[in-house]
Amino acid sequence: MSDQDIDRQAERMLEAALGGMTPHQALLESSRAESADVTARTAAIAKNRERALKLLAALEGSLD
Repeated sequence: MSDQDIDRQAERMLEAALGGMTPHQALLESSRAESADVTARTAAIAKNRERALKLLAALEGSLD
């Protein structure tokens, strides 16, 4: 296999992996997905904190 054949094959594999998106579009999509994940994690942390505070209050109430 020549270097050109390898380059063409690699280019086809990259295009298939990107699902028809340009590299720039793939980067933007990845960034959006990561931002959404950060938002979801932040919400989960806040909810867990709220639950922990309620549990702590219940425990402190049972000690009195």
